[in-house]
Amino acid sequence: MKHLLILVPALALLAEPALANRVFVTNEKGNDVTVLDSETLEVIGTYPVGNRPRGITIAPDGSELYVCASDDNLVRVFDPQTMEEMHTLPSGPDPELFVLHPSGNPLYVANEDDNLVTVVDVKTHQVLAEIPVGVEPEGMGVSPDGGIVINTSETTNMAHFIDTETFQIVANVLVDSRPRFAEYNHDGTKLYVSAEIGGTVSVIDPATQQITGKITFEVPGVLPEAIQPVGVRVTNDGKKVFVALGPSNRVAVIDGETDEVKDYLLVGQRVWQMAFTPDEKYLFTTNGNSNDVSVIDVAAEEVVKSVPVGQQPWGVVVAPN
Repeated sequence: MKHLLILVPALALLAEPALANRVFVTNEKGNDVTVLDSETLEVIGTYPVGNRPRGITIAPDGSELYVCASDDNLVRVFDPQTMEEMHTLPSGPDPELFVLHPSGNPLYVANEDDNLVTVVDVKTHQVLAEIPVGVEPEGMGVSPDGGIVINTSETTNMAHFIDTETFQIVANVLVDSRPRFAEYNHDGTKLYVSAEIGGTVSVIDPATQQITGKITFEVPGVLPEAIQPVGVRVTNDGKKVFVALGPSNRVAVIDGETDEVKDYLLVGQRVWQMAFTPDEKYLFTTNGNSNDVSVIDVAAEEVVKSVPVGQQPWGVVVAPN
């Protein structure tokens, strides 16, 4: 019996499955969210979330899932476990992308039609500020310390640095045509801003608000006008940067120390946004024209699976727990 008492817990430990995280994908044309299991890479279910869902994010503790319902002119908030709607948040008209403060509150929303960034308290559900920015604001990023929020304006071609205490713009940086996305590295020493029509990613020193370099792309056999940088993600150690290149159907892999392109990975059609699993084992990409998600093995830098989702997948986020 003593041996059994020793063996049973050991066997139970061996049989314990790996922890999986839920992956949430907004389907812009399907008006729903597809949920995947991050370990099995299988679809768990698809849930209605309002009209034209695009931007998506999740609370740092995993308690609330936020979805930009662009044609409903609001943010819908769901329980990530049940996908039941909990409440809505005011967002201003046509919310497309947003970013949460690292603390989980407030939420900063880009309003493309009104040239504003709306700041919303996710606890009181009140609008804290409406910040005038450039024409057609879209991309949103936030510094690791939460002190600065970045908004990119597509027509003004600028990255606006917004102080999160005063809600005032403290700097404007001119970048290339139609900036789509802004992403800091995790120590806050670099800011990457993608330019969809310009075909570049500007590397900005956040301390000086100066451009220190520009990343350009050349994919053999692909026309330059098809290379349209959109989503950007950086590994926690800053050593790898991934850039979604839109209708080129490629994700660029960049050395985060030299900012040189290392490789191009073939993914689905019109790759748009991306998200890591918390352990950075996988990077998920949304492919809007092929209605699927590509799964990239981050360490191996290779695509390991394609998973069909809904109609025109746009945004993606992975639960932290």
